[in-house]
Amino acid sequence: MSPQEPFGARLRQAMDTRGPLCVGIDPHASLLSAWGLGDDIKGLETFTRTVVEALGDQVAVFKPQAAFFERFGSRGVAVLERAVAELRAAGGLVVMDAKRGDIGSTMAAYAESFLHKDAPLFSDALTVSPYLGYGSLAPAVDLARENGAGLFVLALTSNPEGAEVQRAVRLDDPDRPTIGATMLAHLARENADATPMGSYGAVVGATLGDLSSFDLDINGPLLAPGIGAQGATPADLPRVFGAAVRNVVPNVSRGVLTAGPDAGALREAAARFADEVREAVGG
Repeated sequence: MSPQEPFGARLRQAMDTRGPLCVGIDPHASLLSAWGLGDDIKGLETFTRTVVEALGDQVAVFKPQAAFFERFGSRGVAVLERAVAELRAAGGLVVMDAKRGDIGSTMAAYAESFLHKDAPLFSDALTVSPYLGYGSLAPAVDLARENGAGLFVLALTSNPEGAEVQRAVRLDDPDRPTIGATMLAHLARENADATPMGSYGAVVGATLGDLSSFDLDINGPLLAPGIGAQGATPADLPRVFGAAVRNVVPNVSRGVLTAGPDAGALREAAARFADEVREAVGG
């Protein structure tokens, strides 16, 4: 596929070809230590290079957490830049987990950092926070569309604190939808008529249990953290996501990364999770 094709179409093909799995790249201090690496730029470089070389040509989607690179300053960001370029060159799709959210020109600048085709950190998609109002994301929505990229909007997250905002009821709407349901509805409109899948997705935790009261059929991807160390399993996905399960992008971080630093063990762990997800969702 051409890189200019919409993210949703490229994501569908990648998951169908490589398996429905996203591996989070989260080089936090305890994981670096478990690999026998120092919590320093050398440890970060070794960890990241190992993951990229082991999994870059195998896994469909990668989700580097920007904060774990940014904490090392400009040298850490340089490691992230190389990882993004090398993963994309190996055929993987990169979802930058930066959760950016602001208004006006500031939101536009965040979008240009990750969604402009000439940016050093240009990624296939970006996680964004809509809690300054969904309309505040317009610069990111527009730039993603222009460059064939995508977004994952925080809608129903797995952290316990999220419920106080995401499950709150809107008093300005006579139908009284929750904030999370409102975000899903916005995304469904962005994805209307897209085939085979829209490019504007939601972050929906795999640990949340029964979500039948929410319309998850947004014709777009559902990034689902929580598989593995956080307690959810691939077998839980049909129960949580219902009819929308085929568009779920399950994210596994520690469940794969703790298999390192051996490259073969990393590949085996990723392949095992991908097979379990494929079996659970029937595809």
